Amino acid sequence: MRFNHLDLNLLVALDVLLEEQNITRAAERLHMTQSATSGALGRLRSFFQDDLLVQVGRKMQPTPYALDLARPVREVLLTIRSSITTKQTFDPASSRRHFKLMASDYLITVLFSRVIQKIHELAPHITFDISAPNEEGLLARGDLDLMIAPDIYMVEGHPSQLLFEEEHVCVIWEGNTLIGEHLSLEQYIEMGHVAVGLGRSRGLSIEEWLMNQYGFNRRMEVITHDFNTLPQLVIGTQRIATMHRRLADLYAQYLPLRILPPPVRIPPMREFMAWHRSMDGDPMHRWLRERVQEFITTVDRHREVSTRAIPRIPSIDWPNVHTRS
Repeated sequence: MRFNHLDLNLLVALDVLLEEQNITRAAERLHMTQSATSGALGRLRSFFQDDLLVQVGRKMQPTPYALDLARPVREVLLTIRSSITTKQTFDPASSRRHFKLMASDYLITVLFSRVIQKIHELAPHITFDISAPNEEGLLARGDLDLMIAPDIYMVEGHPSQLLFEEEHVCVIWEGNTLIGEHLSLEQYIEMGHVAVGLGRSRGLSIEEWLMNQYGFNRRMEVITHDFNTLPQLVIGTQRIATMHRRLADLYAQYLPLRILPPPVRIPPMREFMAWHRSMDGDPMHRWLRERVQEFITTVDRHREVSTRAIPRIPSIDWPNVHTRS
């Protein structure tokens, strides 16, 4: 298809080229040979009368004009995908849509594992690709169908919806000899902590928040890569972890853990669901969003019942543990 003598297929190539800034990687994504991809870049240069990508050392860098083109080109492609290639009438039971989601392992454990199970009952042919929150900009580029994250990660200009609020609790091993029935601020400061290393973040970490509000940092003894390992890493030690209430309740059903309120007031975390604005009117996408919201409400309603119904693994006889384990 051509528009003003431009082959619109070249816009797909331009979008990938500007994102990858590399002929080889772009060719792999476009399922084209490198020579064909180079030819597409040549035709784009001819049409726009601009180099678009120029070689600087071993890298290719976009020209200022190419940077101006990047957003409108992506918007055009997303509009085509959502308005033309997506049917306005849909049947979840027969749909074969593939959804790309971004959520932490905490959210997969307490929410999506059950959401996907329920969705499979209603729409057995729908598939999912869930990635960890390790790259910014995917939602804004339209590379995600849904992102579930705290409010600090919401992208301006794209729709979002509050899913639930989550509080933080402290978790210790049942055999911890340092803590009685209550956890004091002094004990919290002195204890060794297990925490998740999230890398770069646009929001304040718990450490920064504690320093700003109370003037102290936690003493980190173990830093792990995901939330699900937090409760496991306090077992058999005198350490403490500060974690999400839903996840702590779940693991306390299986592991010898004690859950305590933190000695300072930590504001609740607000988890949002966000999507690219081009998907706002997509009926299948809207159906998915409604099911996610519906399921999290149902899960919360039955959370206490489920907690009592699941048997707990008996405590393990651990060797003597020292304070600095």
